[in-house]
Amino acid sequence: MFFSVLTGQFLELLTLFMIVLVHEMGHVCAALLAGVMVKSVQLLPFGGVAVIEDHGRLTASREIGIALAGPLQNGFMIVIAYGILQAGVGNGAFLNYFIQANTIIALFNLLPILPLDGGKVLQAAISLLLPYYFTLMWSGRVSVAASVLVVAYALLPLGAGGGLRLNLLMIGAFLLYSNITDHRNFPYRFVAFLMNREAVYERHLRTGSVARPIVALSAKPLDDILRLFKRNQYHFIYVLNDSGDVLAVVPEQRLISSYFRS
Repeated sequence: MFFSVLTGQFLELLTLFMIVLVHEMGHVCAALLAGVMVKSVQLLPFGGVAVIEDHGRLTASREIGIALAGPLQNGFMIVIAYGILQAGVGNGAFLNYFIQANTIIALFNLLPILPLDGGKVLQAAISLLLPYYFTLMWSGRVSVAASVLVVAYALLPLGAGGGLRLNLLMIGAFLLYSNITDHRNFPYRFVAFLMNREAVYERHLRTGSVARPIVALSAKPLDDILRLFKRNQYHFIYVLNDSGDVLAVVPEQRLISSYFRS
């Protein structure tokens, strides 16, 4: 901010922070409408992060809606600014900068890398197809790898005697730090997911949806069975003996209770 004053670009910096703030408020409003607690909003030089606490109760569709609410605000601001520009009102150069900044921020946030909005959308979409445990694990690994590629691309000109891509290096370093931290914490996110499965059971009873069966041998470890749970599905576990006969049909709550007791 100090150097923006010296270089006469303080208005541009304030504009960027205003755009990021409106973007994050889109996430906040969508989260509050979905009944999710918003812990904080962090404004950074290259974007923002709305930290929400859902305790594993969010459905995939709601998470996608919250993630897309931010870029949607950029879209609204682009349309408004373009309308003002076409009407011949205001400063044309500033309006063009405003449109360009909104476009860059929206497109950057839609990259499929966590914790960006695009990464959250992709993770939520994958959770509809894969068990939640493997969704968390592989989306975290892919995002760490993508962050490393961003850092490597920022450092690439140094090998050819060129200049350092400092902005990109800052972004890549932030993404890498965030993803390494998040990936380390993913077992706790999975435990939170298991602790809040009651919401899935209540939704199953309310809608009368069909339960998804999981077939497992009686000797199969409890952890391995729980890792097969899907986010928006309620499960019955068919326990088989070595001959393939069904010994019992167990609702998922009983397995989760046994897991936490042990």
